[in-house]
Amino acid sequence: MIKLLCRLYEPTEGRILLNGRDIHTFSYGEYIRNIATVFQDFAVFAFSLAENLAASRVYDPEKVWEALARAGLQEKTEKLPKGIRQAVSHDYEEDGVNLSGGEAQKLAIARAVYKDAGIVILDEPTAALDPYAEKEIYEQFFRHLAEETMISVSHRLSSCRFCDGIAVLDQGRLVQLGTHEELLGQPEGKYAEMWAMQAQYYTSADA
Repeated sequence: MIKLLCRLYEPTEGRILLNGRDIHTFSYGEYIRNIATVFQDFAVFAFSLAENLAASRVYDPEKVWEALARAGLQEKTEKLPKGIRQAVSHDYEEDGVNLSGGEAQKLAIARAVYKDAGIVILDEPTAALDPYAEKEIYEQFFRHLAEETMISVSHRLSSCRFCDGIAVLDQGRLVQLGTHEELLGQPEGKYAEMWAMQAQYYTSADA
């Protein structure tokens, strides 16, 4: 579904509409400029932190710091000798830093924030984070990206509590649609079943 939305795949039937307009009537460049995506299999490059965010040698330092703050990496970066100019990995710089899995994932999220797109697509972006860090990330996302359209795919339902609407897919079919409260009010539904199975993690994250 995410790859269809990003026009990496072409629909074999049906259409995808953006504000009532078939997405394939937009030029590809115009369309992808308005979408920022965080996939599970993202890449971290052996460049500086700032260049990783901007995907360019040219970047706006103020925007870089803002994106790092929103993704929860500001404190980590402030402790680095070169700050946002610190190289990631030791491949080309002896004083480069190696990021943990969670930190690398936050960097990928910060990259999407930096792009400043109107639509943000998150494909399990917090899979490597613990429930506490996940809760913090989503709170920051929804606080700072209130004007953007955000689509999030997740199997950890704690993130769904922040969403205006939830679509539950099972075996490739849409089986439920509603808000968090509405879906929990359907005890026989798939969403309530999954929520009950994962409830111990949500209780811990809210403590």
